[in-house]
Amino acid sequence: MRRHHRTTPRTTRVLGSLLLVAAAGVFAVGATPASPAAPDQRSAVPLNRVVPAPASVEPGGSPYRITPGTHIRVDGSREAHRVGRYLADLLRPSTGYRLPVTAHGPGGIRLRLAEGDFGPEGYRLDSGHRHVTISAGTPAGLFLGVQTLRQLLPPAVEKDSVQPGPWLVAGGTITDTPRYGWRGAMLDVSRHFFTVDQVKRYIDQLALYKINKLHLHLSDDQGWRIAVDSWPRLATHGGSTQVGGGPGGYYTKDQYKEIVRYAASRYLEVVPEIDMPGHTNAALASYAELNCDGVAPPLYTGTDVGFSSLCVSKEITYDFVDDVIREVAALTPGRHLHIGGDEAHSTSHADYVRFMDRVQPIVAEYGKTVVGWHQLTGATPAKGALAQYWGLDGTSPEEKAQVAKAAQSGTGLVLSPADRIYLDMKYTKDTPLGLSWAGYVEVQRSYDWDPGAYLPGVPASAIRGVEAPLWTETVENPAHIDYMAFPRLPGVAELGWSPAATHDWEDYRVRLAAQGPRWDALGIGYYRSPQVPWPAR
Repeated sequence: MRRHHRTTPRTTRVLGSLLLVAAAGVFAVGATPASPAAPDQRSAVPLNRVVPAPASVEPGGSPYRITPGTHIRVDGSREAHRVGRYLADLLRPSTGYRLPVTAHGPGGIRLRLAEGDFGPEGYRLDSGHRHVTISAGTPAGLFLGVQTLRQLLPPAVEKDSVQPGPWLVAGGTITDTPRYGWRGAMLDVSRHFFTVDQVKRYIDQLALYKINKLHLHLSDDQGWRIAVDSWPRLATHGGSTQVGGGPGGYYTKDQYKEIVRYAASRYLEVVPEIDMPGHTNAALASYAELNCDGVAPPLYTGTDVGFSSLCVSKEITYDFVDDVIREVAALTPGRHLHIGGDEAHSTSHADYVRFMDRVQPIVAEYGKTVVGWHQLTGATPAKGALAQYWGLDGTSPEEKAQVAKAAQSGTGLVLSPADRIYLDMKYTKDTPLGLSWAGYVEVQRSYDWDPGAYLPGVPASAIRGVEAPLWTETVENPAHIDYMAFPRLPGVAELGWSPAATHDWEDYRVRLAAQGPRWDALGIGYYRSPQVPWPAR
């Protein structure tokens, strides 16, 4: 099961209080080993210190220094100007420099859209005494190159007040392109609701590590979080609570579009999930006619799973699904729409297959590609569909074989093994938040595996990428998100981006440690894992 456990509301509140202390650095979990000194603001960050690890690093030559006279120079395209303004907005608060964005003149920080074998997200960064140049074939590549430049500057560059500098970029060349096209993070806004601004904050954190998919889990037993005009009680009634009985909430269509727009400005695609036929109590409670017996159940604020199901035999179910998918698809410019499909324990296998046979063509009708949890492979995945695998090392051989057979037949896989990269799993038994049904997931365990060789019988070509889900039964606020996502999220990003040849835990843990001061500057309260040699604060 994906989430078989029980957590009382009181326990969640107590854990939340503990974590607020932890995020402030007062509550320590485990012993931290002897730490190296904090990074020297006066020296350039080495080119090989970046997370995710670049495909190719060639250090050499003099560093580039950002000064009060530095300009950000872009070509004439609107997209390059937009990335240039983003970079200027990042650098101005800490440097105190004007950093005008201009299309004219030599030197400075240069952003170029250029011909070349960059791929859709690749870039090249060249740094020397006279300039730093980021070249890419697409605006997304420029933006991702900017994230690398950001990490090559001292951590103090992330602060929102003027810092002393100097602002040096080490000399040399980075040539970079991702291993996988799907590098995702899922945020469950159904168990606990998160506001637009809280989601935007997470988007900015994801962008720093070149994540390009934000999967929003918009519906579940405990809450429906997106307004649907044709079924308005889904949001107003189904969205009125959350785990533990809090007020819940939902996104209006304009609010959802604002999240989508903001994500797009960071080159992330929003992948909305409407989980069905199970995990549907919020919908069933909102409309009695969606239940086989015509009786609406009460709203649900617990954490059990597998007890709810849409009525597969009723035609109104498919009218409902059509309306919801049509409206959500219209708000979502990205290619993908997630239909869930996991833990449908109250739906017979025959009904599950029947349901998926009816629903997948609806997704295609509205121009989207189906994504489902890997139980979708127990039905017949549509052509081009993606299955998101969340199983464990101990998942049955039969279930793994079912997934492998689908992959061999052309179904792409996104890997989210729960005992590796579920961000809601506890780090250790002493972690003040999180769950442990999939085991404890310390930083090394979350990083030290190869997506390309993870599932037996699955061709490497079937792996589309990785995604780190964050379920929120015990996660109530941004401080909780920070603590559970960091430091594991950057490792997932590296699994998705970096070549397999760069994968080395001993090297990674040193690069990861260097991110700690950056998170301190950003106000991210992270778990100081004893497996990582963090600099002394």
